[in-house]
Amino acid sequence: MRLALFQPDIPQNVGACIRQSACFDVELHVIEPVGFRFDDRAMKRAALDYGPLSHMTRHADWEAFQRDRAPGRLVLFTTRGATPLTGFEFQPDDILLFGRESAGAPDYVHAAADARVFIPIRPETRSLNLSVSAGIALWEGLRQLDGLPVRS
Repeated sequence: MRLALFQPDIPQNVGACIRQSACFDVELHVIEPVGFRFDDRAMKRAALDYGPLSHMTRHADWEAFQRDRAPGRLVLFTTRGATPLTGFEFQPDDILLFGRESAGAPDYVHAAADARVFIPIRPETRSLNLSVSAGIALWEGLRQLDGLPVRS
């Protein structure tokens, strides 16, 4: 299972996802351009010292990501999703993709997705924070596949 962020705007979200990548031992893919510099203090503060434990790959753009990514279903998490997270069955090689905070994912990303999933929230609310959504989705996928880390 892998985590991918499409053109993220907020450095703290990328920092939190770096931390998730390290804690859950999954790859993180960041599809550029991004709305900040990678040396941003806010991102570094959110990632703390987990960077060396993380497995982050930066892709110059969507085409580079599509060309270079390993096989597996592209599972787009979106408020316009068709399947609720509670009814989705994950596979080990899934790539969990999250759109840009300010604009979501464009139509061409939706078209490329093998599945479009949403996290059920109250109808009068708009959306969850990107890194919170990524954490919920990643945890559920790993839980379903018996892939959560075990404390020794």
